[in-house]
Amino acid sequence: MYKLAKPFFLIVETPLHAGSGSDLGVVDLPIQREKPTGFPKIESSGLKGCIRDAFETARRTTTVGTQTIQTSDKATIDRAFGPETGGDHAGALGFSDARLLLFPVKSMKGVFAWITCPQVLERLRTDLGLAGVEGISIPKENTIPVNSQLPIKGDRIVLEEYTFNVKKDQNSSDPCSVFANWLSTNVFPQGNEYGYWREKMKKDLVVLSDDDFGDFVHLSTEVITRIKINNETGTVQDGALFTEEYLPSETILYSLALTTPVFRDDNDKGVFKQNQGIKEEELVMDYFVDGLPEVLQIGGNATIGKGIVRTRVWG
Repeated sequence: MYKLAKPFFLIVETPLHAGSGSDLGVVDLPIQREKPTGFPKIESSGLKGCIRDAFETARRTTTVGTQTIQTSDKATIDRAFGPETGGDHAGALGFSDARLLLFPVKSMKGVFAWITCPQVLERLRTDLGLAGVEGISIPKENTIPVNSQLPIKGDRIVLEEYTFNVKKDQNSSDPCSVFANWLSTNVFPQGNEYGYWREKMKKDLVVLSDDDFGDFVHLSTEVITRIKINNETGTVQDGALFTEEYLPSETILYSLALTTPVFRDDNDKGVFKQNQGIKEEELVMDYFVDGLPEVLQIGGNATIGKGIVRTRVWG
């Protein structure tokens, strides 16, 4: 049983394809989705593999307890993530599926808006509760922040080709404005380079109904047609015309990092052996938080620049 949980956010900077295999539908290679809701997600196994690879290839030092080590130290990685080829013990670090929090949709004003819905937000509140994060204000459906730049006339906004009647907050202490400010503070990395995006988040959040949100995340993902050219004929090679689905840039997801004491004998726990009153699960979490790179590559098509995400650990 995991003893400690910490949320972290993933900001998609280039279209991301976490594939679910081939399909006979409209899209040949769709993305991973939750079964009951159809909302996009990233499987925890794929997320864990990408993070492990980032740790293995990192050239960084980190402090765990009182010891300074390389994040890429193989014995430490095996204790935290588990043996790569199987073994007699499990890893002390796990992850939940990366769940969708905010989805970008083209807007008639403001270029694009981030949309979400009450179902997603209530699940976020429940998940954050596992990490001891309480007191999040959840806005109602069809609301926008007080300073929103999205309305075109009165309280009407246009997303893609659809018009919605929404209610704008009257002041900054109303729920949607408070939540937009909370997202701005906690999702994006702290630094001047993200100042524009933090301000945009405060203005361009839309809470839609569950059904409207579900329609957008089904119908407004990126679908790209890819081909392979036969060098001899200069035409498309037989069987090499296919479509791929992607999560669009500016999508925001979240996951939970979960830690437990190391499943090894006391004499073989390395830097994770409890000392000075610091518990093993806390040492494992410190290793993850300090060693997690600011930028990861997740999913397929890394050689054409897909799947670049920026990370932000809670707190």
